[in-house]
Amino acid sequence: MLKATLPDNEITQKVSQQLAGRGMRPPCRINVVTSKGCVTLSGMIQYEHQRRSAVQTARGVGGVQRVTESLQVMPSSQHWK
Repeated sequence: MLKATLPDNEITQKVSQQLAGRGMRPPCRINVVTSKGCVTLSGMIQYEHQRRSAVQTARGVGGVQRVTESLQVMPSSQHWK
């Protein structure tokens, strides 16, 4: 088993901050959950290309061992509501 270099709550906080810094804030809604260094991203994004960016951003945070995502692209009619 791999050991995280940071506590899970710090990883979650850092990933969330990095995602917001990359423009993934409302109307995007990305939930970040970390368990033993494994990050799960779920929620809604505006565009398909944001999926790859979100995963790469999470992988770049120290202590992240693995990233799993189950992000959904919101219908275009809801992008700016």
